[in-house]
Amino acid sequence: MTTLPLFSIITVTRNAAETLAATIESVESQSFHDFEYIVCDGLSSDRTPEIALNSNLAKSGNLKFFSEQDSGIYDAMNKGLKRASGQYLIFLNAGDVFHNDNTLQIISSSISNNDSPDIVYGQTEIVDNRGKRLAGRHLIAPKELTVKSFSNGMVVCHQAFIPKKAIAPNYDTSYRFSADYKWCIECVERAKNSLLIDEILIDYLFGGVSDKNRLKSLKERFKIMCQFFGTFPTMLRHIGFIPRFIRRTKLENNFS
Repeated sequence: MTTLPLFSIITVTRNAAETLAATIESVESQSFHDFEYIVCDGLSSDRTPEIALNSNLAKSGNLKFFSEQDSGIYDAMNKGLKRASGQYLIFLNAGDVFHNDNTLQIISSSISNNDSPDIVYGQTEIVDNRGKRLAGRHLIAPKELTVKSFSNGMVVCHQAFIPKKAIAPNYDTSYRFSADYKWCIECVERAKNSLLIDEILIDYLFGGVSDKNRLKSLKERFKIMCQFFGTFPTMLRHIGFIPRFIRRTKLENNFS
């Protein structure tokens, strides 16, 4: 009988040669090894396939690389989800890394010591392409995670949100930039329990798809908020989001 890995770590790529190596190296350096690593590539025309296939993880047989046409990042994530055999899912974008070499061990120990919760989640730092810390995330992952928590926005970074595969739905590909927000809410709806690991799990690379399409992402997120929390409450709540938006804009301006 084949034992399933504890984690399926999934990275979706398209022409990610400048950022993928850091993510692969972060996965390779983990002290905990009960995982599979899946790279779902969208027919890259740069060195992305070469970087993945020449990695130590590929040579050891612990990296599954697929390259095929997709209709966007969330379609690619659905392909990765379909191929995943792990008990828990971790989505790392190219350029994102685990905060340190023991991160997976910390997550694994928390799962074992707390009766395998349906979702584990933690904190995130924002870094530049040299791994230098830019800022803490604008929202702090709450002690208790409920659907209502997400009425304040993406309270947990997608990369630090780790659900069991058994409760994870497909991503809604009608959204191009914020389907991860809806996906997290739907996971919480299906979960019986969740566990906060109150330390930094992921270093998130600033400048991803959502960052580059900030206005479009916010419009999609507003629509999703209205669906789950009502239009009028969502409109009122956005007045309180103005200081957060200003802080985010300053960070973007400083980075550019």
